[in-house]
Amino acid sequence: MISSSDILKANILIVDDQAANVMLLEQMLRGAGYLNIASTRDPHWVAELHRKNRFDLILLDLQMPDMDGFQVMERLKELEAGGYLPVLVLTAQPGHKLRALKAGAKDFVSKPFDLAEVLLRVHNMLEVRLLHLETKRLYEQVVAEQKRSFELAAQPGAMVGVEKEVRVSTPWFQSLKLRLRWLQVNMLTSFLAAAVVGFFQGTIDRLLVLTIFMPVLYDQSGNTGSQALAITLRGMILGDLKPGKERALVLKEALLGLLNGALVGMVAGLGMFAIATFKHLPSAPMLGVVVFLAMMGSCVISGISGAIVPLILKRLGADPVTASSIFLTTATSVASMGLFLGLARLLVN
Repeated sequence: MISSSDILKANILIVDDQAANVMLLEQMLRGAGYLNIASTRDPHWVAELHRKNRFDLILLDLQMPDMDGFQVMERLKELEAGGYLPVLVLTAQPGHKLRALKAGAKDFVSKPFDLAEVLLRVHNMLEVRLLHLETKRLYEQVVAEQKRSFELAAQPGAMVGVEKEVRVSTPWFQSLKLRLRWLQVNMLTSFLAAAVVGFFQGTIDRLLVLTIFMPVLYDQSGNTGSQALAITLRGMILGDLKPGKERALVLKEALLGLLNGALVGMVAGLGMFAIATFKHLPSAPMLGVVVFLAMMGSCVISGISGAIVPLILKRLGADPVTASSIFLTTATSVASMGLFLGLARLLVN
């Protein structure tokens, strides 16, 4: 809602070739409490002044030498893309009023000036003008929010290789074409995680109990990375992640990964200890420690990866929404399996 204070702070321009009229109008307006009043006696400068200052109201005399008010309004139309001229014409000719309204003026004040009429028409004009600007601003906000909502709605699909162009009604062949390439990339990166597991095959053969907790470790670290990735992408899309804040974000996600990994790791470690004890394994305490340390370390790496992968992809010119999850999955898989099996080989005899 437009307040009286907003109206009194509005920018007003007085255009009249007669100094006496300019002075009289300024006195009227300042006496009523208006704060931002400018004036010119040269009609040639009106368009340039409006381009620089975007006045909320222009009090425009129609009869001026060399360039009249109608010509001034034609120049102002070139600056107002929406066609709204914030012009209140000043005239002593009754026949000019209708012509001025047809030319784009929104109201008129008769000469000689009547104080009550001037103040009432100025107030009404400014109220309408400011409401127009506020409505325009709100409309632009709604459009921007709708665009952001669309981007966020498309984000989950894009994160797993489903492009924005793929919809329910998309033909199956086109959907296959758009999805398959990312699935192929994901398969290639999965080979890296498989290679890590294969490298520790001897450890797995020796300690089969590790296989029980491999999915648990992978899922928890993957979820940690996905959370960090979602927050980072949301900040990038909505503009919340300002330049220079990237380092703070990565450190924050690393700390959250450490804390969450420690808390979840204690539960998982106790679970491993209980299962290993039930199976009468003498290394049960150390296996619990391995699960705890691996969970904490992999969650830290996953949190850092979830924040840093989209930032790197954006810097390289790639779409972070589409490609991040594939590289994040690889990072979390390699980190969780590598830490878990590597610690088991080192610490468990």
